[in-house]
Amino acid sequence: MPTVVSGIRSTGNLHLGNYFGAVKNFIEMQHHFDTYFFIADLHSLTTHPVPHHLFGNVKQVLAEYLACGIDPEKATVFIQSDVPEVSELYLLMNMNAYLGELERTTSFKDKARQQPDNVNAGLLTYPVLMAADIIIHKAHLVPVGKDQEQNLEMARTFARRFNRMYNVDLFPIPRPYVFEGQDMVKIPGLDGSGKMGKSEGNAVSLADSPHEIRKKVMKAVTDSGPTEPNQQKPEVIQNLFTLLDVVSKPDVVAHFDLQYNNCSIRYGDLKKQLAEDIIHFTAPIREKIEMLLADDQYLSKVAKLGAEKARASASKTLLEVREVIGVKKFY
Repeated sequence: MPTVVSGIRSTGNLHLGNYFGAVKNFIEMQHHFDTYFFIADLHSLTTHPVPHHLFGNVKQVLAEYLACGIDPEKATVFIQSDVPEVSELYLLMNMNAYLGELERTTSFKDKARQQPDNVNAGLLTYPVLMAADIIIHKAHLVPVGKDQEQNLEMARTFARRFNRMYNVDLFPIPRPYVFEGQDMVKIPGLDGSGKMGKSEGNAVSLADSPHEIRKKVMKAVTDSGPTEPNQQKPEVIQNLFTLLDVVSKPDVVAHFDLQYNNCSIRYGDLKKQLAEDIIHFTAPIREKIEMLLADDQYLSKVAKLGAEKARASASKTLLEVREVIGVKKFY
């Protein structure tokens, strides 16, 4: 059975864009692949989070993924820092990663530009840690978005380089996983352009309260309204209809579509309906999140089980890597 590895940084709540993208598809993948899903708390250290916030974010993300439907009995769900073998492989892989190629990565250049006072070594070697996360479980497939394609290509490069340098066939070359034939909806942000994202401040989180959802949706960007019957919707308005499509009933979408086409639409009414439909859609997930966050014993059990399963896989690979490199014990 092919192995799939995927992860998310532990820097905040899941939102509708996450759910209809990676999460929804990962839930399906756990039934067909040997899946490893981790919360990347070590990656998030590049931003120097406050310790209390780091732990709280890890707990929040773990609860949210379980609430969405990831099954710890089917998938290996674990916290990155609970698997120290990843850190050792990261160190070993760094010896075969070169300054020039790391400095050329888009993610490093973007982050260095965004945070010029915090251009740390972790940012530079971010692709190496990501590679270690992937190849330590000998992944065949990795679900990635556009923003991570280059980092996955780096992982492929490091896997090939190791195999070539030591004349072995230890690491499979991981391939990007494309969700062919599945409903991949690009969820737009509430600011009228681009995709939904926490860092962009245009997202509706799965854990948001009804009050928070209404407040956010009512601030969504619109225009002055259509001036001609059946005119094409501009991006800011099409974004609202895209959100309607995923959370509302077809007759609701048809109702507002008709109003737009005959120039009688009132965006305030549309946004009120959209907010209520988002509240209705997220309510079961939000309730599960709250229940899980209150059950420390269960979350601990899930994290412990995931760590044990992940370490069993990672330690086997690391022993093989050490043997190949020549890092051996005298006792």
